Amino acid sequence: MENYHKVIKGFLKENNINASQIVLAESCHSVEEAAKAINASIDEFVKNICMVDSEGRLIVAVVKGKDRASTSRVGKVLKIDRPRLATEEEVLRHTGFPAGGVPSFGFEASFLIDSKVAELKCIYTGGGSPYSLIKMNVEEMVQINGGQVGRIRK
Repeated sequence: MENYHKVIKGFLKENNINASQIVLAESCHSVEEAAKAINASIDEFVKNICMVDSEGRLIVAVVKGKDRASTSRVGKVLKIDRPRLATEEEVLRHTGFPAGGVPSFGFEASFLIDSKVAELKCIYTGGGSPYSLIKMNVEEMVQINGGQVGRIRK
């Protein structure tokens, strides 16, 4: 796990990103676990749902912690056939991070940010492992991942 944390820390430093990395002793794999672990509101958390298109390219749908991503809406926004959810092995291969810790930036993918996420000022996102989080400004997250904002939640 420590290697994943170092990769994220290095990316933040190299790209001069103003964000805080939080490493925890307990798992924050679910949004509920993460909110409880740092005593924050579930409304401040996002999930990064990894999908794969018919060509094998990675798509990351960034939605609020309580929401679910819609594969049909993702397909419509990107003007492609409906993508499928990535397997845990595909998540690790494409992102370099395990499922449950995938950040909203730092690897090659098409990033789609739900419009409800774009309304927030700051968010907590995956920090590279199920034991870490990143707190960052939403505008900066969208800028560094080259994201596209649209309605992608169910």
